[in-house]
Amino acid sequence: MTALNPGGQSEPATGANSTPAGPAAEPSREDGSIPGRAPGGDLDRTIARLLTRGTYLSIGLLAIGFALLVRAGIGPLDGGPPFDLARLGGDLVALRPDGFLWLGLVAVVATPTARVVASLVGYIRRGEPRMALISTMILGIITLSVVLAKGLEG
Repeated sequence: MTALNPGGQSEPATGANSTPAGPAAEPSREDGSIPGRAPGGDLDRTIARLLTRGTYLSIGLLAIGFALLVRAGIGPLDGGPPFDLARLGGDLVALRPDGFLWLGLVAVVATPTARVVASLVGYIRRGEPRMALISTMILGIITLSVVLAKGLEG
């Protein structure tokens, strides 16, 4: 019995009774999935990365836009120009805060939409027609919302 092994019994480091630890120890099936884990891990990881990167991009663009507002002496509550996709590129090149703020807001809205698109592609690849249909319906609702909002804007 030692401080490192209070039970007094030592287990062999190698041999029939030892079990390797870590991912290499886990058996995998022909399809690459690991028994005992939920299927779709790759899709979940891809979607998580997409959401993380979209969030960071949004925060970064909004932070740059806010810093440019402060530098220009414009208050965030002073109002601003309406969204104009044609001006966006010019505003970004000219380092105007409007371009960065609008692009940041577009990224905020586009990130969850991109998640639905990634899910749709994943479900189609995995042969899950029911989930693909649900994703398609969600995209339809998002599209309808944008169209109706654009119609109410004018």
